Amino acid sequence: MNIEITEYTDGDFSAAAELFYETVHCVNAADYTEEQLFAWATDKYSLDSRRGDLAAQNTFIAKVKGVIAGFCSITDGGELDFLYVHKDFQCMGIASALCDKAECGFKEIYAYVSITARRFFEKRGYAVTKELLAERRGVKLNNFEMRKKI
Repeated sequence: MNIEITEYTDGDFSAAAELFYETVHCVNAADYTEEQLFAWATDKYSLDSRRGDLAAQNTFIAKVKGVIAGFCSITDGGELDFLYVHKDFQCMGIASALCDKAECGFKEIYAYVSITARRFFEKRGYAVTKELLAERRGVKLNNFEMRKKI
């Protein structure tokens, strides 16, 4: 499969926002309750408050046959902030391709990782440094701080 990685533009926002919502509600449903999923991503506009972060960070889009299949972002300080792959494109190497691109040039990277994503990050050499309890809209969600030295 040919995965094209491009730099994010604001024109990608609507597709990324919809992908974010769908991924949270479909891919993460095995590890989080419905209440937690809706606290994390209430609707397809949930990403609106983070639109500026996507523009300010090093954000990459993965496309397969012209369709946005995933996106990720990393801050200049090495925080892998976003990593989402559409439910229909799971386990096809898209998250790995995005991480390969985002991790370039860093000596250490950290991320706040969902229960669902933990195994993926462990396979990439990340280690759990803290078990956390994040709060979204008054609802608690388990996640992990993970770090990787490059």
